Amino acid sequence: MRLALVSAILLLGAAQPVLAAPAVSEVKVSIGPKLAEKVKDIGQRDFDILASQLQRAVERRLPPRPGGGTLELVIEDAKPNHPTPQQMGNTPGLSYQSFGVGGARIGGRYVDPAGKSTPIAYSWWETDIRWARYGSTWHDAEDAFDRLADRLAKDQFDDGSKPRR
Repeated sequence: MRLALVSAILLLGAAQPVLAAPAVSEVKVSIGPKLAEKVKDIGQRDFDILASQLQRAVERRLPPRPGGGTLELVIEDAKPNHPTPQQMGNTPGLSYQSFGVGGARIGGRYVDPAGKSTPIAYSWWETDIRWARYGSTWHDAEDAFDRLADRLAKDQFDDGSKPRR
């Protein structure tokens, strides 16, 4: 009897993060106004890539379910690890061999089916340049998106930090 009780408690504890995830029926992703001002530098193509990568990361961890709320995410800032094609076209001598640390800051809100709004704030910026050379253009931003998606799946909407640059 005692073993069955302990097993049941452990199973409930293991299932809790899955039960805590919000029900999402739609994910909307947009580019924030400050980041959108950099369209001539970064390029619209890369903004479209960022938006689709964030949407894909979130929907992978929170598959859309009928009757759920709406998740509205805004990419407020993002920095690439390698120059974008637009940046290389704007700056002669810049090459894809150039690299640096990147990341992203995402804000937004979750609106549940009853209309209650919960703010979302998350940012993650890489601090170690050693691996930047080997990743894709938006590798660190993709990591930020994956980390946010993990938090959303665990119902942790805010990282508790102030936005960093």
